Amino acid sequence: MSVALRNAQRAVPVRRVPLRRAVCALRAALGASRFDVGLVCASNALMQRLNGVYRHCPEPTDVLSFPFHQVEAGELPRPCCRGEYNLGDIFLGVEYIHQQCCETGEDFDDVLTVTAAHGLCHLLGYRHDTKPEWEQMYQKEVQILEELNRLTGSRLRPLTAGLF
Repeated sequence: MSVALRNAQRAVPVRRVPLRRAVCALRAALGASRFDVGLVCASNALMQRLNGVYRHCPEPTDVLSFPFHQVEAGELPRPCCRGEYNLGDIFLGVEYIHQQCCETGEDFDDVLTVTAAHGLCHLLGYRHDTKPEWEQMYQKEVQILEELNRLTGSRLRPLTAGLF
């Protein structure tokens, strides 16, 4: 299936081909290659608007995920028909992520990929509202990023190491 990537912002250049490839590999590592994923590279203004509407927190953020299916952490959806082979949409706050990378000195493309991995985990029911949920999600992120690292020779790690 496909990863549909749309760049809905102009503030930060995004290398779309490597990002799409990475998301395809991460989706495969999650066992979800049969499912479509929408990926939107968004401005601070769009992220602020979406975050305000859906999370009642009107400020920009790095990632928002909108799952098509409601599943328990680690479960794959069980589609009834072809039109349901969709994990959902991930909005990457590329402007926000770029600003953070400028402050921390981290590589923007790497952080964008790791943030997309985080968003994919959310599409498959992973959460981080409690310490046990965070630990489960963190371990899944480590697992899929290690698979991506094996395929690409990169050294990506989850960004949420110090959350709890």
